[in-house]
Amino acid sequence: MHTDLPSIRCVGYRQMWSYLEGEISYDEMVYRGVCATRQLAKRQITWLRGWEGVHWLDSEKPEQARDEVLQVVGAIAG
Repeated sequence: MHTDLPSIRCVGYRQMWSYLEGEISYDEMVYRGVCATRQLAKRQITWLRGWEGVHWLDSEKPEQARDEVLQVVGAIAG
């Protein structure tokens, strides 16, 4: 394997590769992985905000989110 592979560019893999190569410490790998994950999540949320008709679920209210999902699935199923 080498760093030019597309899979190595995925979140977490690049940081793990640097750790396995001895370039960074374990703690630095974890820190960079968390930062990269947050950056990706922010980009995804920004991208989704451009979509019309997206229904956002509140992760702080899992029961409400479950009920909303079941309602949508029920409507689709007929």
